[in-house]
Amino acid sequence: MCNFPACSLVDSFIALPVIAAERVVRRGQLLSPMATARVTVLPSLRCLFDDPVEIRVAGLLPQQAVTLRASLVDESGELFQAHARYRAGSSGELDLSRSPALGGSYLGVEPMGLRWAPMGLLWALRSKAPYKRLAKRNVLTPFCVDLEVYEGHEDMSRLLGKCTNERWFLGEGVKRISVREGRLKATLFLPPGPGPFPGLVDLYGSGGGLVEYRASLLASRGFVTLALVYMAFEDLPAMPEVLELSYFEEAVNFLQKQPQVKDTGIGVLGLSKGADLALSMATFLPGIKAAVSISGSSFNSFIPLQGDGFTLPAHPYDLGRMKTSDKSGLVDFSDILDDHRDPATWDCRIPLERSLAKFLFLSGLDDKNWQSDLYCQDAPQRLQRYGREAEFCSYSGAGHLLEPPYLPLCQASIHKVLGMFVHWGGQWREHAKAQEDAWCRIQAFFWRHLMDSDIPKGKL
Repeated sequence: MCNFPACSLVDSFIALPVIAAERVVRRGQLLSPMATARVTVLPSLRCLFDDPVEIRVAGLLPQQAVTLRASLVDESGELFQAHARYRAGSSGELDLSRSPALGGSYLGVEPMGLRWAPMGLLWALRSKAPYKRLAKRNVLTPFCVDLEVYEGHEDMSRLLGKCTNERWFLGEGVKRISVREGRLKATLFLPPGPGPFPGLVDLYGSGGGLVEYRASLLASRGFVTLALVYMAFEDLPAMPEVLELSYFEEAVNFLQKQPQVKDTGIGVLGLSKGADLALSMATFLPGIKAAVSISGSSFNSFIPLQGDGFTLPAHPYDLGRMKTSDKSGLVDFSDILDDHRDPATWDCRIPLERSLAKFLFLSGLDDKNWQSDLYCQDAPQRLQRYGREAEFCSYSGAGHLLEPPYLPLCQASIHKVLGMFVHWGGQWREHAKAQEDAWCRIQAFFWRHLMDSDIPKGKL
């Protein structure tokens, strides 16, 4: 669990006082005369974003009908909300791990997850505005989730109780260091203590920019993590004509020089375009011991990769084959790539069978951006032909953007580089379960292959 100081019981909820003689308006909401409900978050109101929590309500009437609502305002001012209708137990208490949701953003009792907590009020968060993605820009501040309980199932005007769950992306003692060394544009996150810790390079996709929230969470779990930019940031072009392998080698060398990093090898984690770059790094660069591909491919995509004495061309594609929905205007890129099984495209393959690294491939079966499951399967099949093993997991109902757990599904959003609304796919509950499982797999994989150990107790 997270290392934030635990709250006392008094701190762990905000109880609205009994209103005996009159109703008062607070923040534009009418408080019920029976407003005695206490909303609690366990084990603490303050936690890491990937921490599960228990949500309970006490002080209700037996069998009382109530609605719980979660609200979060992101850094752009966009409101994300989820709600679920419940009925209190015979003692006037409500435990979301046992009580079934009777309607709203989700239904039923959520199955106990890998990390024991039902989290529907988080994974079901969505904006009223279409095609909005919840992503953290400033990891030095938390997302604050207001959890409110209202009387009844229809009229959400009578607020009975509330509390606020602070969900942080940077654990206690984790250092954030901006890196501008040589050509590198990155952010380094250091866990507290001398180490040695496993070292990771973290890469996002073709949307570019500096993405820190996954790297900061990984550092909070005990990894020295370098969030690396490679396009669409500062003086880096939005769509480079070529990517240079030597730039990524600089990142690996920089990470290896950090005294807290264990000297037995580096891991690299990539999503989408970042995934095939992760495989290329593991194939062509010394020092990479383990690589994770999320919704990626085993061929070089979209931008040629220039190495020492060779260039890996981009896999052929035709934007004329992209499909645009008449109703939503969303773009589906899943058919733009030439068939990767055609020998004419094999010069774009990443020859990962040459690598000594260990590989983990993750993909969603409901990916609407491209055929990541088909592309991901190609890699372990090819490795098996060379007598190598690789870990592979595909998730039913999961889309393209497999993120850290409890970040809600983004089915579609604008691609920052292309300027188009892209369909990412995914189903809400299935995608949420996939993200939780994938997050555990990724950390266990890196601990096993970079530290030759299981995940230390308390790190997950």
